[in-house]
Amino acid sequence: MHERAAEFAARARDRYGVDLDVLEFDAGTETAAAAADAVGCDTAAIASTIVVSLSGGAVADGEERLVAAITSGANRLDLDAVAAHFEAAGASMADPSRIREVVGWSIGGVPPLCHDAALPTVFDPTLAAYDTVYGAAGTPSAVFAIDPERLAALANATTVDLTE
Repeated sequence: MHERAAEFAARARDRYGVDLDVLEFDAGTETAAAAADAVGCDTAAIASTIVVSLSGGAVADGEERLVAAITSGANRLDLDAVAAHFEAAGASMADPSRIREVVGWSIGGVPPLCHDAALPTVFDPTLAAYDTVYGAAGTPSAVFAIDPERLAALANATTVDLTE
């Protein structure tokens, strides 16, 4: 197992007391479509974790606040809706180096759990339609399977539709 995928699995066990079965694929799983092809599921059953940077409004001037959105791979995140939900003036995709620095994972492999810093998190209700969803497991070629309600609970996420 890749070192980062093994680290993810160990963190999940240590922090949440869960043993997650990490699946690795040579073809890669860095996009929802690629992950769905690798796993053999609907793209909508892929739980993509998107880190968003908020500014203005309830966020102090000159400061940045990061939040996470766990969305169905079939949906597109509405950044204006994210900003409104968190009472910010604006929202944009977070800078990849900032994600790595704060969250501890690199884009393409950011898991919905086991971040270095606790981020306010929202959860796409579309995922609840599935018995099992798949999230990134720390690398662009690893995923794990989980019940969506359990994922939302472990991620301490608020279920709200912030998609287009």
